[in-house]
Amino acid sequence: MKVKKNRMEALKMLISSMELGSQEEVLRALEKEGFKLTQATLSRDMKQLKVAKAATMSGKYVYVLPNDTMYKRVSTPRSAMEMLRTPGFISIHFSGNMGVIKTRPGYASSIAYNIDNSAIPQILGTIAGDDTIFIVIKEGASEAEVIEGIGTVLPDIIK
Repeated sequence: MKVKKNRMEALKMLISSMELGSQEEVLRALEKEGFKLTQATLSRDMKQLKVAKAATMSGKYVYVLPNDTMYKRVSTPRSAMEMLRTPGFISIHFSGNMGVIKTRPGYASSIAYNIDNSAIPQILGTIAGDDTIFIVIKEGASEAEVIEGIGTVLPDIIK
């Protein structure tokens, strides 16, 4: 099952970082990452991920992940395996009793879920998008306390 999970994560990373317009292109990209699979398996994986095709600004049709037809593409794509070895957390910034956490595309929801279910006393709640988490901080809590609390969920936040 771990192989499928890794393959699905790699597939999500490839679709979000490259303009792939055919299953043949997706199969070649996955093969470069070390995943050898049939077109039928790829088709099932893409159906499970609810992958769709959408037009780019240039009019070319490419695969996208659900709920974001103009999915954010990175300008300097890394290999999917390299991206899988790095955490979803990118940065955190504060303003008053609010915080904004930036994540890699697709990671915000699961990170926010983990924050909400960790009962961090300094955080009242979160709202997550695709790559951004809005956090409401309890009045009187310091940024350092918030970072320490989130560190229980995201060890990479504490450097």
